[in-house]
Amino acid sequence: MGFEIRRADARYRTDRDGITTFHSFSYGVHYDPDNIGFGPILALNDERIPPGGGYDAHQHSDVTIYTLVLDGALAHEDSAGRRYVLTAGKLESVSAGAGIEHSERNASDTEPLRFLQLMTREVPVDVGVSIHGVEGGRLRVQAPALVHVTHGEFVLDGISLGAGDEARLRGGDAYDLNAPGPADALIVQVG
Repeated sequence: MGFEIRRADARYRTDRDGITTFHSFSYGVHYDPDNIGFGPILALNDERIPPGGGYDAHQHSDVTIYTLVLDGALAHEDSAGRRYVLTAGKLESVSAGAGIEHSERNASDTEPLRFLQLMTREVPVDVGVSIHGVEGGRLRVQAPALVHVTHGEFVLDGISLGAGDEARLRGGDAYDLNAPGPADALIVQVG
């Protein structure tokens, strides 16, 4: 089989300061030598931030950071002078270069925030990150790619993928993901 399925409930989980994070790959205290990345992807974290909560300023380097808000609104501020609020359905990327400091906080004091954060190596590689939605029908994805279902259901080779499930597509084949109804996925082309 040219793909691997990773289920949402099999992710590593970190709880701290009211924040819950589900990790797709080895991250922080969670180390699995067989799951340290996929191509140039180093991390894909599903973050759940309570009202008024978030991450204070912290540093990253040598990565590109992609953020996709699933629910709520995220307030971003960084040492390069960027300040914005990212709302549900919006995808933003930041190049950390030799080093950047940023904070990410829930922009609301009353509503929870949920977002995906993807980190890739910052080297000259071909990485395409996009959001795809269908109202039922077929989504064709060229491998190698990582497919993270954000809403709804897709079926890959007879296997149902629900929200939070991932398919890591290997090789150079194209794969059909069929959606019986409305569904969305974050797709990361890694080749």
